[in-house]
Amino acid sequence: MAPWRARGPQRSRAFSTDWLLVLRVFLPFVAAYYLSFLFRTINATIAAPLTKEFGLSADDLGLLTSIYFLTFAAAQIPIGVLVDRYGPGKIQSVVLMAAAAGAALFAVSDNFWLLLLGRALIGFGASAALTAGLKAVVLWFPAEQVPLLNGLMIMLGSFGAVTATLPAEYLLASIGWRGLFELLAIASVGCALAIFVLVPKGRWSLAKGTTVGLRIIYTDPRFWRLAPLSATCIGTAWALQGLWAAQWFSDVEDLDRSELLRNLFVMAIASSAGALVLGVAAQKLRRYGIGPRPLLGLVAVPFFVAQLAVILRVPLPSSVPWMIVAAGGAATVLSYAILADFFPKELAGRATAALNVCHIGCAFLVQYLVGFVIQYWTPQQGHYPEVAYQTAFAVNLAVQLGAWFWFVIRAPLSTGRGSGVGSNGSL
Repeated sequence: MAPWRARGPQRSRAFSTDWLLVLRVFLPFVAAYYLSFLFRTINATIAAPLTKEFGLSADDLGLLTSIYFLTFAAAQIPIGVLVDRYGPGKIQSVVLMAAAAGAALFAVSDNFWLLLLGRALIGFGASAALTAGLKAVVLWFPAEQVPLLNGLMIMLGSFGAVTATLPAEYLLASIGWRGLFELLAIASVGCALAIFVLVPKGRWSLAKGTTVGLRIIYTDPRFWRLAPLSATCIGTAWALQGLWAAQWFSDVEDLDRSELLRNLFVMAIASSAGALVLGVAAQKLRRYGIGPRPLLGLVAVPFFVAQLAVILRVPLPSSVPWMIVAAGGAATVLSYAILADFFPKELAGRATAALNVCHIGCAFLVQYLVGFVIQYWTPQQGHYPEVAYQTAFAVNLAVQLGAWFWFVIRAPLSTGRGSGVGSNGSL
């Protein structure tokens, strides 16, 4: 018998209606993920006023933006355990208050270090959004609806990236970046309260050995076949969309601010659409015996080609390859569907968190190290040269290609003792 045992919320007749579940469970968690996505990508829009006010260099800007990913990643494992133990509603509502505190601190900061602390708190406060949301979907909705609902959640949450472009620019013009973060602090408090009040209460119990579930996940070789590709591709998409795409448009493409924001807006739309398309495709293909694994390997190929087109300056409209890069970040839909095939729902929170550590950790490294590489070139009239970005992007692309070959190789795997999931050791 497995060493863990959990009892999630039992569906009562009062909550058996799908639309009521959507209103009380799905939409509140979507709102939290929306805020998480908005916080993740907003720095691309506010980078210019922050750089002007605080005199930030490329590596300062990279660190300020990427610290979100560092604290987000550090919180993932504890968050996953707590979500499995106490339920997604309670944990999400508590943790989101940290995002509110971080946004409030960011709004009143008068130096780089306070900005950094505020951004770090935001990263921690947003860290439960996806893990709690996916756990809630697994607990309250039928298994056959999970891939589609995951895709819908990620698609709707991705509208946070849409909001972080042109809509945020309009707010910047009227209330400034400080006023914008004051609004985000208020929105975070409101979302936390909505989740606490609306989400139905459930009973959870977990055996004493909470580390057993993590050991099952982290010792499963199938996890380590998936994690490098998922982390390098998705982490790269998030890192570039969250900061370096905007810097590329400004420094290399020489776009003015309105054109830059239009490109970021289109990228955000592509990210949202990608989540929906991949969620629907994963559900449809299952009917023909095709799982999400081969689809993930296939989706990675145009993602690589798009990055190569950026690096080589292929004569295309600048938004085209960047749209594909942004859409690649929605491949989380496939990664989490693969995890659902590997592990039972009692471990859903920890399995999601375990992979999120890889995603967010890689996003932190890419976002910071790209800035670290770029700053070795001397800015020319306030802009870093094209070769600086090409070098940083090319090195990162080589790492992703290595992870892809590791993912598609058909060497036999042994699942060892463990998960009690799956009938064979292959991916």
